[in-house]
Amino acid sequence: MKFLISLHINPAVLDALTDEEKAAIGDGHATFIESLKKSGELITTQALVDPSQAAVVRVRNGQPVVTDGPFLEAKEYLGGFYLIDCEHKERAIELAAQIPDTAIEGLGVEVRQVMFADGQLEA
Repeated sequence: MKFLISLHINPAVLDALTDEEKAAIGDGHATFIESLKKSGELITTQALVDPSQAAVVRVRNGQPVVTDGPFLEAKEYLGGFYLIDCEHKERAIELAAQIPDTAIEGLGVEVRQVMFADGQLEA
């Protein structure tokens, strides 16, 4: 079963951390990635730039209309994700609990099962 573990970031929370705490988060993610690689459960992981660098695309009257910045003005945003393949939801939750962000008040980690990929429904 495939699961998306999404990391929700609050820049105010991150800005309040010390350099040592930020380094510990980075080190924790590196350790987590290595353990997922060793277990064979990692499909991919990606970190996203700040939403201020985003482009929102809408089509109006057949023409694309592009605006700069985030789709939604919110204090939290999607900062990155892990796509994993594991036996069941309980294992995905167990893995998500190892992500250092889960220990920091104001940051969020969400686990969602993938419904379909490449046009194929997941079992």
